[in-house]
Amino acid sequence: MHRLRLFHLSAVLALSLAATLAQTQPDYRRTEDVVYGRKFGTALTLDVFQPARTNGYGLLFMVSGGFFSSHEAINPGILQPFLDRGYTVFAVVHGSQPKFAIPEIVQDIHRAVRFVRFRSAQYGIHPDRLGITGASAGGHLSLTLGTQGAPGKSDAKDPIDRESSAGQAVACFFPPTDFLNYGAAGVDAVGVGILAAFKPAFGAQAETPEGRRSLGREISPINFVSSHLPPILIIHGDADTLVPIQQAKSFVKKAQEAGAKNVKLIVRAGQQHGWPEIGTDLNLFADWFDEHLRGLRK
Repeated sequence: MHRLRLFHLSAVLALSLAATLAQTQPDYRRTEDVVYGRKFGTALTLDVFQPARTNGYGLLFMVSGGFFSSHEAINPGILQPFLDRGYTVFAVVHGSQPKFAIPEIVQDIHRAVRFVRFRSAQYGIHPDRLGITGASAGGHLSLTLGTQGAPGKSDAKDPIDRESSAGQAVACFFPPTDFLNYGAAGVDAVGVGILAAFKPAFGAQAETPEGRRSLGREISPINFVSSHLPPILIIHGDADTLVPIQQAKSFVKKAQEAGAKNVKLIVRAGQQHGWPEIGTDLNLFADWFDEHLRGLRK
């Protein structure tokens, strides 16, 4: 049942973009299965989409639904609005649940940003102007990078790990932000309640109330809000029953109270976890990156 939900967003996006894509010939080069790291003998990969006319800026798209990630889930149609603007897009596949839990997945996405930054000259993009995007679990991972991206270790043996994992702008759909106050104050969703179907993503630590409290604090982006956040745009439906709109509202409220600039929420009235017109909202994401990475205003 929950596997169907994982691919729901991709299906909705694909349908909403189908008419447009049918009229246009993709004008990009795709390089598949680029290895950005390894863990326990397993290769971590991303696909690189390079438009024919690049603008010199890069975006990382978090391929994640319910913290499940696979190469087969990469949908080029979702990326087309960014490619049309000239962005080089890196579709990041992370170590997936049920084998890997969220703290391990977070390590992967930090590594992915560092890899892209290290290879920026190869891909012809600015190393200090990277955008991050995703939806649902991918939105959570986007906000994780937005709140916790950090300098690398200067003495790391691997030069990639010396790079920063910080993004300079974030745009995401319906992200979980606070697993210990999920929909209302004090509601625990660390692999229980609304998110019980996704329990493997939370790992063994979620087996006890104490473990859930500790893990919930660790993996909730709201706990890492500061005045130094990059520009962040969230689009969320107010009828979402999987990720309540409260998650986005509380994150934005705390960010604004902390003095963060350019943190914005757009609410889609009556919409649930994805909507038929969601493809057009990707253009709003592209506008956001144009403004906050490239310095362009419409």
